[in-house]
Amino acid sequence: MNDVTSVAGAFSAPASWPIKLAGVSVTYPNGTVALRDVSLDIAAGEMVSVVGLSGSGKSTLIRTVNGLVPASSGTVTVGPHTVTGLRGRQLRELRGHIGMIFQGFNLAERVDVYHNVLVGRFAHASLIRTLSGVPSARDRELALSTLDSVGMLERVWARAGSLSGGQKQRVAIARALAQEPSVMLADEPVASLDPPTAHSVMHELERINAEQGLTVVVNLHLMDLARQYTTRMIGIRAGKIVHDGPSGEATDADFERIYGRSIQPHDRIGTAR
Repeated sequence: MNDVTSVAGAFSAPASWPIKLAGVSVTYPNGTVALRDVSLDIAAGEMVSVVGLSGSGKSTLIRTVNGLVPASSGTVTVGPHTVTGLRGRQLRELRGHIGMIFQGFNLAERVDVYHNVLVGRFAHASLIRTLSGVPSARDRELALSTLDSVGMLERVWARAGSLSGGQKQRVAIARALAQEPSVMLADEPVASLDPPTAHSVMHELERINAEQGLTVVVNLHLMDLARQYTTRMIGIRAGKIVHDGPSGEATDADFERIYGRSIQPHDRIGTAR
């Protein structure tokens, strides 16, 4: 595994899945109502952003899709699966088809890049391989191919903790791609990054959507990133959808409806194009 100068083959995502929420509400055990009767349809292969203030419900919304947050009422459907009510093995199987990228990267800092990406194969590995820690040839190929696709193959043996924030997020994207997902979710993936790096990560997600036709849903705090990199923008405020339309057509008036105030200079990250 020390020779990574050539990567055999290219990974390819399976058929993308649509997402449907029908009358979904979420109330947390402490009584906080995070979503209120949310209904939306996301077509397979769409590149969708969910924008809103912190605490608006956008993270809750995206986490209902893979069952990290259970819906209190309503129905969540992802591809052929009705997420609502799934438990145990069935829920783990669903999550194996849904890539998830987090704001905090969620990498094992003391472990090398290669083994961090291999984590994305656990849901598809046999019990014996998982327990033995020995990846299959297919798993090894996918790990290297996905790292190559995000420009991180040269850092394959570097410790994750030695990477920059942007590099860590690229490794996290590679890990999610190694799952061969049908849906990719990204929960505030650029919130902790500087503007140039944020643009770089968003461009990577845009490229994956365009080249693979993968369904991508990304939570963003800044509306101008949604305008630049996604085709559809959903605005959420106090747990309700208050905007849904083409990202490129979103106006400052739409910003005010979503955020409850006029747009300010610090609300813009600037363009990379």
